[in-house]
Amino acid sequence: MKRLSDKELQTRIAFENPWWRTGTIDPVVNAYPRRAYYDRFLALVERRNPNRAVILMGPRRVGKTVMAHHAIGGLLSSGVPREQILYLSLDTPLYSGFDLDHLLGLFHLRFGHQRDAEVFVVFDEIQYFRDWERHLKSLVDSYPTHRFVGSGSAAAALRLKSQESGAGRFTDFFLPPLTFSEYLSFVGRDEELVEERTLSQNVTETSSPNLAALNEEFVNYLNYGGYPEAVMSPAVRADSSRFIRSDIIDKVLLRDLPSLYGILDIQELNRLFTSIVYNTAGEISLDNLSTDSGVAKNTIKRYIEYLEAAFLIRRLNRVDQNARSFKRARQFKAYVTNCAMRGALFGYVGADHADMGALAESAIIGQWMNSESDNALYYARWKGGEVDLVAQPGLGPKVSWILEVKWTDSPVSDWREIQGVLDFARRNRLPNATVTTRTVSRRVLINDVSIHFKPTAVLCYELGKNLASGGAGVVATA
Repeated sequence: MKRLSDKELQTRIAFENPWWRTGTIDPVVNAYPRRAYYDRFLALVERRNPNRAVILMGPRRVGKTVMAHHAIGGLLSSGVPREQILYLSLDTPLYSGFDLDHLLGLFHLRFGHQRDAEVFVVFDEIQYFRDWERHLKSLVDSYPTHRFVGSGSAAAALRLKSQESGAGRFTDFFLPPLTFSEYLSFVGRDEELVEERTLSQNVTETSSPNLAALNEEFVNYLNYGGYPEAVMSPAVRADSSRFIRSDIIDKVLLRDLPSLYGILDIQELNRLFTSIVYNTAGEISLDNLSTDSGVAKNTIKRYIEYLEAAFLIRRLNRVDQNARSFKRARQFKAYVTNCAMRGALFGYVGADHADMGALAESAIIGQWMNSESDNALYYARWKGGEVDLVAQPGLGPKVSWILEVKWTDSPVSDWREIQGVLDFARRNRLPNATVTTRTVSRRVLINDVSIHFKPTAVLCYELGKNLASGGAGVVATA
């Protein structure tokens, strides 16, 4: 069977790198708004030391390819010569059967680059190459003056392979779905609906001059706002449920995960995921799931690990009323990472829908998806009480802040609804706590605990903005 000639490959590679001819990235792509994570990502791409490839990973359709092209545009703007930047989309069938070193060699040959040339190489959809991590590690070692970027959507494989086989050679960068602050910026309403004041470096506090309109946009965000394409394209937004189901959920559940892990009963996996989405923010017991479904507990545990590795769900582990974790974690809470998946599977969720509270809590958790403080989050539950979010940034049970998420104003007048928060705060000597509401912003001293009532949409914006800029994701209570 004939193989493609190097000349044919060169033609395709040139097509994927239009800046070799024009000096700029595609004008349509260049016009797309930048993600809030863009500056941090570009800084990693440009960094010379240590010598590591950057692995850009994340869920499907959150803008990884666009951000890679924006980074190329940033390199060109900073003065990097056009012929020193190579982009390859490795899901292109023409590249099948050729290794990364051969494709890189064609780039070297075209421009006469030597081994010590300072060039930038982007391998998009890198997971389509067998043993990509071994080949990329070899390239990093062989070409120390080259800067390599690999990106892809098969997140489970990327995370696993980059950690196991690229130790010391890869730096992972996770691009999450749009934060609420990004969503408002993309639709051009952030300056209209949000007012900010700086508390400290990378930390701002937020209020809204038009909370009714902000809440309307928050509901839109929950239904389709996590995906840039759904936000920017009226056609996609008009049929966002089909777009999310077919282009994102089905491809991960029916193709990516089965191919990665050899899952034979796809419907079993699909039922589990659908159940978690419908019950997002709910507590899960593996024993109960196994009993109800008839599926072995170890199988369910493995499926949940796969779903989390693919960034479809997020788990929080439990602590007790003294903020101590359990030796055997029998229960945990599971959240859908992008609330738009809930609407795609089960229909539009309006402001007065019974599930708004659970979705609001899921959205708040989702703002932490690219944060180093993500692993410091827990929930508390004990006989007679619970708290939605407990932050323990260090070792041991010391708590820095707690948060209860509500989509109602009733706790402001009926403190019995937040009795668990008050009990937990007193027991753990916390002077402050935050409780979100639908519309009320107020500080109240209740039994020596200062409760900061804050609208959910305002807090969600504030968290997303702080975390995307590299902040610590602290819920301001003072």
